[in-house]
Amino acid sequence: MRSDWTALPESVTAGIAERIGGAFDVTPASSGNHAEIASTVTGPAGRVFVKAASGGLSVRSLSYELAATRAIDRHPPAVLWHFESDGWLVVGTEHLAGPHPDLSPGSADLDLLAVTLKELQETPASAQPWFTPAARLGFAHPAMDGETLIHSDLNPANLIVTKHGLRIVDWAWATKAAPWVELALLVQWLIGAGHSAEQAEEWLAQFPAWTATAREVLDDFASRNASKWSAKSRQSTDRWVHDLAMWTGEWASGQAAPAATAAP
Repeated sequence: MRSDWTALPESVTAGIAERIGGAFDVTPASSGNHAEIASTVTGPAGRVFVKAASGGLSVRSLSYELAATRAIDRHPPAVLWHFESDGWLVVGTEHLAGPHPDLSPGSADLDLLAVTLKELQETPASAQPWFTPAARLGFAHPAMDGETLIHSDLNPANLIVTKHGLRIVDWAWATKAAPWVELALLVQWLIGAGHSAEQAEEWLAQFPAWTATAREVLDDFASRNASKWSAKSRQSTDRWVHDLAMWTGEWASGQAAPAATAAP
């Protein structure tokens, strides 16, 4: 749940001002809700993206994000500074500017995504307590366990096209898992961008982790993920929840569904 900047103790705002070089302006982020505070902060030292958390799960997620941005080179925004004060964890990262990628069939941005994914598929999880597949997704299969650090939420809103390639933000759900799980979670977003389930799988076939995964394992994942989002859609009026229920259901059933735009 997002909070207003007025919720921050004076010690926190003073700590941010010290690191940004003085008085600053704040522009709240338009999406995402893992950290209680997520904003672009502009001061004498330039622009910094600041996240802050005080609640249990929010602090845990932000701690994972901090660890992930240290463990993975180049793709996440660089951590510029972080501190703790009056029960708040505060992280300042590189401010990334650029459009979100177009993941529709035939888009050149898919090539950028492929390059990034191939590098991420080889990123080992460091020795610390990351989310497990079961804790992250609410269901499990022995084949989902692994030693790779995955982002687990590569929706287009978390991807930014820059002159240095595709960058990935919001690592709050960083998970230690088998590398194919990252690819399976991407299917829903490819379908949402206009791919059929078959087209999405054909695109993912370029990755060895996908082709090496047994068909029954992928089918089990698709079915469980669709069931989860179907259940969520019956308890929510949010459009993005219903979109995900539709897209995951298409993969599980193979039936066509119209594309739409989901919130992150």
